[in-house]
Amino acid sequence: MIESFSLPPEAAEPHLRVPRRALDLLKSVPALAPRYAGHEKVLTLEDLAALPPLVKDDLNVALAHLRPAAEHGATWLFQSGGSTGAPKVGYAPTGFYMDGVHAHWQPLERDDVFVNAWGAGRMWGAHFLAAAFADLSGCQVIALGSVTKDEYGDWLGFCADREVTAFGGTPSVLRLWFAHAREHGIRLPALRKVLWLGEAWHPQLDEDLAEVAPDARRWGMFGSTETWVAGTNTPRCPADVFHLLPDQLVHLDADGLMDFTTLNPDMLNPVLRYRTGDAGEFTACPCGRPGRTLRVLGRRDSVVQVRGLGLHVDDLLARAEREPGVTRAQVVVTQRRGRVATVDVLLLTGQDAPPGLAEGLRRELMSATFTLSTAFQHDPESFRVVTADALISNERTGKTAGLVVRDEP
Repeated sequence: MIESFSLPPEAAEPHLRVPRRALDLLKSVPALAPRYAGHEKVLTLEDLAALPPLVKDDLNVALAHLRPAAEHGATWLFQSGGSTGAPKVGYAPTGFYMDGVHAHWQPLERDDVFVNAWGAGRMWGAHFLAAAFADLSGCQVIALGSVTKDEYGDWLGFCADREVTAFGGTPSVLRLWFAHAREHGIRLPALRKVLWLGEAWHPQLDEDLAEVAPDARRWGMFGSTETWVAGTNTPRCPADVFHLLPDQLVHLDADGLMDFTTLNPDMLNPVLRYRTGDAGEFTACPCGRPGRTLRVLGRRDSVVQVRGLGLHVDDLLARAEREPGVTRAQVVVTQRRGRVATVDVLLLTGQDAPPGLAEGLRRELMSATFTLSTAFQHDPESFRVVTADALISNERTGKTAGLVVRDEP
């Protein structure tokens, strides 16, 4: 079991006082106490591995009861998922633990001019996290946040004039920027660094950057709103391989599912064997830096990435199928050139379905679902709810999946 942890026993066990405190906190939550019955001590990695994994719904219950507060600075609350219900929050203190990240990963330097292109609204933490990191670096910051497609040209010209050297965002947003620049012949000759967080790197970015900013190299962060940044990589690392930070203890189960335990005493979320739904494997990184590294293999749960945000498909289907007259629903995600173009909810209905069912449900989902309202804020027509005579099935097996992903040229 020890071989399944990111740190050897001699490195991890002296710091297990933080997981012990997290266990005490979780046991103080009435709804969660029974699951930890019989788990009295966390003295070794074997003790930790014997604890049941914590999933998002469990953590939401815990945070609603505990209401964490930062010891220093403000307590920031952020959306931690894209479900159809009320926002599910994660907590962080002022600074977002970026001092620990900066101690081990320093892509930005004082003479950099950095564009922060992560969205700044709707309770997503990436923009503010990147701002805190840039503050530690002492560089110049252009805090753009979200930009509409008709503004790309003017802002790209501004970035070229200001000799921007670093640019950060989710890969899907970065693709919009650099694809536009490539299409319109805009060059960013001073750009040397592209920071990314929020989804997997896309190889199309390499092609666009080769034309727009041939000296630019990628620098990645990996984590979640619950764990915050868990690992980083450099241009010398494969895009899917991350060097784990020393205050993040990662465990892999027999199926490769990862769970995270924090060793940071300032962490506000009780991250104790917290399972994000991502799978991974420990590997050696060709960059040669010491320490165990993790290859991220992608999601293994019902969450699908939609323009850098997680859409909980099971929640969406459950909500649709609660509607009177709906016998079954299906989510169809259409991708074009590796980016989500549209999301359709297909409804199989009976004769008792009321008039206007599809449009009424669409309005409700659009207003109540964080991922949909944010991802399609500039093109709301790309999210649709429609009634269908039949759902999409696998012709070979006859199975009808709740989620269908289609790729179009």
